[in-house]
Amino acid sequence: MVLRPGTNAGALVTLELTVGPAAHGGHCVARHDNRVVFVRHALPGERVRARITETRSRYLRADAVEVLSASPDRVAAPCPYAGPGRCGGCDFQHVTAEGQRRLKTQVVREQLVRLGGLAESEVADVSVSPLPGGPLGWRTRVRYAVDDAGRVGFRRHRSHEVLPVDRCLIAAPAIQDSDVTGRRWPDASAVECAAGAEGVSVLAVPTEGRAWLVAGEPEVVERAAGRVWRLPPTAFWQVHPAAADTFAACVLDLLDPRPGERVVDLYGGVGLFAAPIAERVGPDGEVTLVESDRAAAAAAKAALADLPQVRVVRGRVERLLGRLTDLLDLAVLDPPRTGAGAAVVEALVAVAPRAVAYVACDPGALARDVSTFRAAGWRLAEVRAFDAFPMTHHVECIALLTP
Repeated sequence: MVLRPGTNAGALVTLELTVGPAAHGGHCVARHDNRVVFVRHALPGERVRARITETRSRYLRADAVEVLSASPDRVAAPCPYAGPGRCGGCDFQHVTAEGQRRLKTQVVREQLVRLGGLAESEVADVSVSPLPGGPLGWRTRVRYAVDDAGRVGFRRHRSHEVLPVDRCLIAAPAIQDSDVTGRRWPDASAVECAAGAEGVSVLAVPTEGRAWLVAGEPEVVERAAGRVWRLPPTAFWQVHPAAADTFAACVLDLLDPRPGERVVDLYGGVGLFAAPIAERVGPDGEVTLVESDRAAAAAAKAALADLPQVRVVRGRVERLLGRLTDLLDLAVLDPPRTGAGAAVVEALVAVAPRAVAYVACDPGALARDVSTFRAAGWRLAEVRAFDAFPMTHHVECIALLTP
């Protein structure tokens, strides 16, 4: 059967496919008619009937709508909104928790080999570790979309259409117990919930203009790394309740800061990594946190006010890096999902710190930047990966890079 290219061409065509390995993005790879087929809701080794949802000249997208031969890792999805054509938020509701980590391990390794230029032997020890707690009830930040009838929900996969929901099973219990899904939001285009250590804050987000607080406090209290942060509900914070402490401890362990050292924390956010590093380098050391977001920088200044060795600089990393890295010993690099990019990596290695801890929420972006480090004569010394986003394809990696 030949499928002609076109965004929706062949949308009702069903193929019988043998599913291959997992690929980055929450799908597995199969082949048909000399083209790759990216299949969602399937698992490696399965035989499935898959409905084509999109055709391109070089690849197809499809949903597995019937499983003919199931993987041992397959389970019934606990969420009634998961499945072909439904909520696009979770990719792996049909997979055991252990199976999800195996899939993510395969993806991290594949990205480091294909995009990072490493040999398979160099990544053989990389594996994704669980965080405390199970695969449900972990997400402390949830953004609901609002449909034309004022109901909250999530967008269907690769669609703008909103699927109304009455509960999100990966949301933190406090968010699930709120009345957000039980009421109408006629004046909002989205509703944001942030569950902190002292309750839930709910914001209604209009199509235009400023969001307004509906419930809870105007500040969200978070506790991690032995400190307290008071944040705007929209400020970035790790969404898994165990992630902040786990990642801060990992960065500290990998970098091993020494008294008196000078450290730069790039894309430093509210200071999660800067705080324990500052305590380790002591009063004779220096920690410069660079963050472009005004609210996050203000929160960092407030949270770290008792640490005089910390300097918070608000601005874009790309513009400020060149004049901040003289006599630099260590660096933390925690860029957005798209990665740091070649310019930032090259500027950083030019001043030759003894080590960089790279915190990445996208293994592809990490791998591309690792390639740039390697081209500059650096090596990937260690990678630790964490399943901080169960039921989804996302995975957090923390890498140590050294000259």
